Amino acid sequence: MRSQVLATFTAQVLSVSAGTILWDGRFNDLTSSTDLNKWSWGNQVGPYQYYIHGPSAVTAYVNLSPDFKNPADTGSRQGAKITLDNTAYWNGQNMRRTELIPQTSAAINKGKVYYHFSLMRKDVNPPATTREHQIAFFESHFTELKSGWLSGSPGVSDTLLRWCVGGQTKWSTEWVAGVWHNVAYEIDFSAGTVGFWHSTGSDPLTRVVAPVSASTSSNGADWHVGVLELPRDGYPDSTEDYYWSGVYIESGDLTTSVAGPGSAPGGGSSSSSSTSTSRTSSLTTLTTSTTQAQVTTTSSVAPTTTTPSGCAASQWSQCGGISYSGCKTCAAPYTCKYLNDWYSQCV
Repeated sequence: MRSQVLATFTAQVLSVSAGTILWDGRFNDLTSSTDLNKWSWGNQVGPYQYYIHGPSAVTAYVNLSPDFKNPADTGSRQGAKITLDNTAYWNGQNMRRTELIPQTSAAINKGKVYYHFSLMRKDVNPPATTREHQIAFFESHFTELKSGWLSGSPGVSDTLLRWCVGGQTKWSTEWVAGVWHNVAYEIDFSAGTVGFWHSTGSDPLTRVVAPVSASTSSNGADWHVGVLELPRDGYPDSTEDYYWSGVYIESGDLTTSVAGPGSAPGGGSSSSSSTSTSRTSSLTTLTTSTTQAQVTTTSSVAPTTTTPSGCAASQWSQCGGISYSGCKTCAAPYTCKYLNDWYSQCV
């Protein structure tokens, strides 16, 4: 009996990370999506920048509800439904886009960090399988999820959800309706590598792709929580919904539990560090062995690589704008087109 209890407590401690939350985008600070309207370039408040969307009211593109989150994500009190409809064209572009960007000055582009989120689709308003969708991406697109038919590929449709590095697929699965995909990008900005952690439903994250070399490029304000859909002739627009939960960025050890650090407002502690401390204080005989096990199971030494001094942005990527520090040259045959003071793009 004692050994069973000991094993249970050990598993609980191992499931909690001592990581530090650098930025929390779990929608716990928002009453409704209309709170996103409070943000502007002149009034940069709240957890998100909100400027990449169509001309309709915010509720046409982003809505919040407890029904929209992963039920296993107890650190969030609600999730977000991000929508593409027939008005979701931003700034005169021919691509449909609804995207949120972290509003933070934290060092989310330094050292080794973990970008967390959960993603789900339904049979109602599903993402089109006949167009390429770029999901949870950086401006330089060094890593991202993709779904649907990849531009330039044979055939007319694709039912996979993919994780890509530099445009190359490193992992894929059938994107089945109603299944929550829990993700952490393991990004080492210093070493120039990125790895992929994944699980479904309530299962803890496991590393499914070890860190690989990548041209990691971020100015600390260019991670897009949302979706960009590339245009394709002959395929009319249809409304598409993407469900998001558990969005946050942490440093230190990786939180593998889908419940996330702490608990939603109104119940329990608010950080993974305090949760870990409270549990380990009653298990002092396990502290040393648990810490060693955490290091062994959740971290690894990535190979050291050198980030190229020059880089070329791919089609549709950002290539200029105020405060932008990523690639400013476009890969051939694309050119950098000015759209506004904050954004230029390779077209």
